[in-house]
Order: sequence, then C-alpha cells, then structure tokens
Amino acid sequence: MSKKSDMIYFDNFVACADCAVRAAKILERVVENFNPERLSESIDEIHEIEHEADVKKHSLMEELMKAFITPIEREDIMAISQYLDDITDKIEDVVLRIYICNVQSIRPESVRFAKLAIRCCEMVKKTMQEFPEFKKSKELLQSLIEINRLEEEGDRLYLDSMRTLHTGTTDPVEIIVWRDIFKYLEDCIDACEHTSDIVETVIMKNT
Repeated sequence: MSKKSDMIYFDNFVACADCAVRAAKILERVVENFNPERLSESIDEIHEIEHEADVKKHSLMEELMKAFITPIEREDIMAISQYLDDITDKIEDVVLRIYICNVQSIRPESVRFAKLAIRCCEMVKKTMQEFPEFKKSKELLQSLIEINRLEEEGDRLYLDSMRTLHTGTTDPVEIIVWRDIFKYLEDCIDACEHTSDIVETVIMKNT
C-alpha cells in the first residue's frame, strides 16, 4: 500500500479520470438525444467539468512543487496529469465542434464512438484506482491491456465511419464536417491510450 503522503497524487489522478468519465457521459447524452437548441447548455456543463479538471491539475502541480520526495519521478507525475487532462479536453472539443459546425442531425456512428469513449474513460479511471499498487496489482495490467483493445476498436470504428461517410454521402459540406468530428472522436479514444502508455512506462521504470 502506498504511503498516505503519496496518495495525494494517486487520488488526484483518480479524480481527474472521473472528470473524463463524466464528460464522456455528457457527450453520449448530446449525441444520443441530440437537440441543437439545447447544445449550448451541454457546452456549459462540460466546460464546468473541464475547468474542474484544470483546477485539479494545477493543485497537483502546487503539491509537486512543495514535495521533497515523490512516489514516482516528478516528470512522470506531470505527464500523467497532463494526459488525463487531455482526455477531458478532447471530449469537450467534440461537443464544441458539433456546435461550431451547426450540426442539425447526428450520424449514428457518433453514438457508438461516445459509448466507446465512456468505456475507455471508465477503464482509465479503474487504472488510476489500481495505480498505487502498481508493483503487485494484477488487475492494473489487465486494465492497460483492455484500454489498448478498446483503442483498436476505436481505430476500426473510425475507418468504418469514414468509409460509410464517403460512400454514402454526396454533400461535400457534410463530408467535411463529419470527417472532422469523427477525427475529434477518435482523438478522445487515442488520448485514453496515451494515458495508458505513460502509466505502462512508469511501471516499467519502477519495478
């Protein structure tokens, strides 16, 4: 079990991962029950979560500056914190893109992406909950493997979505808009894998 003084870092990681989970659930709600007239409300809601995640990240940096000894290298703590923050940022970017492009109807692939993003974010949160026991946790390794599997699922979904878009749509504006949105959605999944990758690197360095 990690020392109590070390848990401030790990607890912060879990809290930031939870922000990503909550943001992903808002994204799912936006695309599954799409209402252009209420989109600005969802933007405000998700921005509050993004701001909360930023505050947590800055709080961690302040603790890091005061710390004499840390459970893992400072650079790794900073990297994990930034990658976790990136997940929430990427999710917010999707909702903003839908708003900016004045989307009036949602393609079904975006719902599948949103549900996949929730699964990825929940697995990242589980990873962070197991992270304090990284030297002996068997579940942690399984979580990292699952995130990688989900990212591969995201890659396939992206390819299928782009293929369907370009073969089933003739409107060039719609193609351009959804090509961007699908890329933003894929970026959410990739951000989860990037977090998983840095955690795996930290484990290798410290065991």
